[in-house]
Amino acid sequence: MSEEAKKNKITISNQTKTKRTALRFVLLIGVVSLFADGTYEGARSIAGPYLAILGASATLVGFIGGFGELLGYSLRLVSGRLSERTGKFWPITLFGYVIQMASVPLMALAPNWQIFGLLIITERIGKATRNPPRDVMLSHAAKQVGGYGWAFGTHEALDQLGALLGPLLVAAILASQGSYKIAFATLLIPAIICLSLIFTARFLYPKPEEMEMSIPNVESKGLPKIFWLYLAGAVLVAAGFADFSLIAYHFQKTDHIPTTWIPIFYSIAMAVSGSGSLLFGRLFDRVGLWILIPLTIISAASAPLVFFGGFWLALVGSALWGLGMGVHESIIPAAVATMVPQQRRPSAYGIFTAGYGIFWFIGSVVLGILYDVWIPAVVILSVVLQLIAVPVFISLRKRISAEH
Repeated sequence: MSEEAKKNKITISNQTKTKRTALRFVLLIGVVSLFADGTYEGARSIAGPYLAILGASATLVGFIGGFGELLGYSLRLVSGRLSERTGKFWPITLFGYVIQMASVPLMALAPNWQIFGLLIITERIGKATRNPPRDVMLSHAAKQVGGYGWAFGTHEALDQLGALLGPLLVAAILASQGSYKIAFATLLIPAIICLSLIFTARFLYPKPEEMEMSIPNVESKGLPKIFWLYLAGAVLVAAGFADFSLIAYHFQKTDHIPTTWIPIFYSIAMAVSGSGSLLFGRLFDRVGLWILIPLTIISAASAPLVFFGGFWLALVGSALWGLGMGVHESIIPAAVATMVPQQRRPSAYGIFTAGYGIFWFIGSVVLGILYDVWIPAVVILSVVLQLIAVPVFISLRKRISAEH
């Protein structure tokens, strides 16, 4: 065998090894997210009804949920830039997971809605801290396993499997024990498993950036225009996207949905979210951002169904809500990675999700206030804001096509 043939063989062997390592990393982080989502989504599925039991109004529920999302997204700007400047992706990620996983079981000890609401916000802060550096590490593995859409879609599918199982566990506990406190306390189990796995991932894969071929540092005065256009469309969707805590609050207040069925509805939404993430993540790799256009229209239909419908229509609406959530959770990070230079990904993720969270907060507060005044106004505003985003995505798609 010639020297050149030997070198080619070694190169192919190294590439195969890197692909296997990247795949294992994506799957392990996905399993971490499975247990993380099982923990915090289990809590979120009953947070609205429990706040109502503790005496909070719809406006307070909307404010707490929205403010939690505000911090949960806006603080990603800080953790994104911090990880970009320091390169300390793992320490920041681990710190965020510890804060988040500790907050949920402590909800069982909350004596009033004020403390409970504070723990909801603390949990969101933990997620804000760990998401940007974790997403950057996933993006390094993405090209080795079939594309950004596939990697983030697979991760989101495992993520949403946890979001399916967590609320089902909570529903089973409520059905058998009838105790919200026991339900929150039981979530300590998946929280401990999650933390064990993420520390294992840190030990096994200390430098995920080595999975992606580095490129020369590209000096840039700012992020590209298509990034900002994409952000403009996404924040419109976020502003009109009702938080599930308000939806669950509506179910609790109207008695259209039995209490034990509320977390089941949430589980169904998460199941649709996970399967949609996997499917549409793959489609994103093949056809690009145009997939956001029909999916935004479909997810906008969730509001009238959940707020006006009876049992079955509300179930369909919850599923469409989950579809919208899953698509934006998976396609958003995948798309951002394709729009910005490799060195700018951490801050780009932080900026993007910060803007997303700020508008989600504003929308959640306004929707909560409108709920106390006139429920149809909630539906009208939700649908209109999401539909306004459609022409923005169309313009973005045309601009990307023109550039290529």
